[in-house]
Amino acid sequence: MLRPDPAVLRRLVDDYEALSAADGALGSAEPSARARDLAYTLCVSTGTRDVRQALDAARRWLAATPRPASMAE
Repeated sequence: MLRPDPAVLRRLVDDYEALSAADGALGSAEPSARARDLAYTLCVSTGTRDVRQALDAARRWLAATPRPASMAE
């Protein structure tokens, strides 16, 4: 299976988590359209059908991939 570029995957995870937190803070019962789009893209990128599984897979892949020196701090 092909894996997405780690930088792209990191951005997807970060954006999805930020939007999910914002939606939760607003008390939204439904995720925003952007959060749904990100969830779909994460699922496609990781070959899963559930966003929780997609996030788990993405985190495992990212943990196994060292961050570039410019991003590590």
